[in-house]
Amino acid sequence: MAELATIARPYAEALYKASLSDLSATAAWLDELAGIGANAELLKFADNPKVTSQQVFELIAGIAKSKLTPSAQNFLHVVIDNGRLSALPEVAAQFREHMNKQNGSSDAVVYSAYDIDAASLVQVSDVLQKRFGRTLNVSVKLEPELIGGIRVVVGDEVLDTSVKARLDQMKVALTA
Repeated sequence: MAELATIARPYAEALYKASLSDLSATAAWLDELAGIGANAELLKFADNPKVTSQQVFELIAGIAKSKLTPSAQNFLHVVIDNGRLSALPEVAAQFREHMNKQNGSSDAVVYSAYDIDAASLVQVSDVLQKRFGRTLNVSVKLEPELIGGIRVVVGDEVLDTSVKARLDQMKVALTA
């Protein structure tokens, strides 16, 4: 998807520079729009030549849980008018990278077979920050097929302590 990354880069950089005064609010509405923009049905609707840009905008604005700020509306109009709706998830990812670079942090996704309560998540976060040597913005995603344990993804680094990974290692060792 190098092409999407190339398409998304100028949008993410421009949005980052334009929203330096309130990055967290911009990140919130951008993440919401990225989630909406990732919907395959919406992309089919937007690609329909009989559908106008305004109809696509109104549909997305109607789906959004929060009221879109004027800057969010302007950004969304630009993305729709230029036919770049499919690039929204990548724009959000690159925007988050710019934010992380400024803050000296990284995003970390903790995949777990079970829900992690807030107290345990703080402990896990502290351990992971020491392990990776930087501040982490931790989010949790459930992945029941892990059976137990966790798998952590920070950028291109993966720390897998799940039961599934151990079983896979045992399978390889036994069949070798």
